Amino acid sequence: MDTEAQHTERDRSSTPADGVEEEGSRSARRYGGHRPSRSPWSLRTAAVIGGACAVFVLLLSHFVVQPFQIPSSSMEPTLQVGDRVLVNKLAYRFGAEPRRGDVIVFDGTGSFVPEGVTENPVTSVVREGLAALGLAEPAETDFVKRVVGVGGDRVVCCDKGGRVEVNGVPVDERYLHPDGGPSEVAFDIVVPEGTLWVMGDHRSNSRDSRDHLGQPGGGMVPVDMVVGRADWIGWPVGRWSGIAPTGAFSGVPDAPPGGAHG
Repeated sequence: MDTEAQHTERDRSSTPADGVEEEGSRSARRYGGHRPSRSPWSLRTAAVIGGACAVFVLLLSHFVVQPFQIPSSSMEPTLQVGDRVLVNKLAYRFGAEPRRGDVIVFDGTGSFVPEGVTENPVTSVVREGLAALGLAEPAETDFVKRVVGVGGDRVVCCDKGGRVEVNGVPVDERYLHPDGGPSEVAFDIVVPEGTLWVMGDHRSNSRDSRDHLGQPGGGMVPVDMVVGRADWIGWPVGRWSGIAPTGAFSGVPDAPPGGAHG
């Protein structure tokens, strides 16, 4: 009896040890001899990295390249409604100025939009953040147009062939939308120094410098209000491309000194 009790006691005490050993063997086999370590990532780490990425994107958008969503058909066929163009903010940062034919984004406050037009501060912050990522339409004061005349140029519409003339030379604007031609509005202007005369490529559906001739500033856009040059179409994927420079103005001479025009 004593022997049987001793065996029973010994068996009872050995069962947990055997179970632990067996469980340990199973775990070792399951993980190849190594137990998995906890992931070094935490919610706080992820939040810090996400915040840093957001700050980087916003800084990049503010100083280098900014996505700009095309809200209207005024630049068709070059730019379509819903295109996201990438605006090169460094294009005119180091002494260079917009040239004839450039597609630019500019702040129209004081030229296309009266001074004093304001937006709800909260709405403005949210919209600017989304617009910086190309997820929202730009502010109502931002526009995208093509430079047709620079400081000192005389821009006239139209010659006998229905073309715009710059400094006496007719311009073959092959980038124009076929609906409407170069312009249904006649004009003859001299662009003041430090400003630009801009027009959309879809002339019959574009509110541009022509629509502000009788207003303060005469429809001219100050060079220092230019945000940058639209150099690429980044979205949608099927329209990925650069916005090629045009040779339409290659034969246009510089404006005569002092702005004297015959």
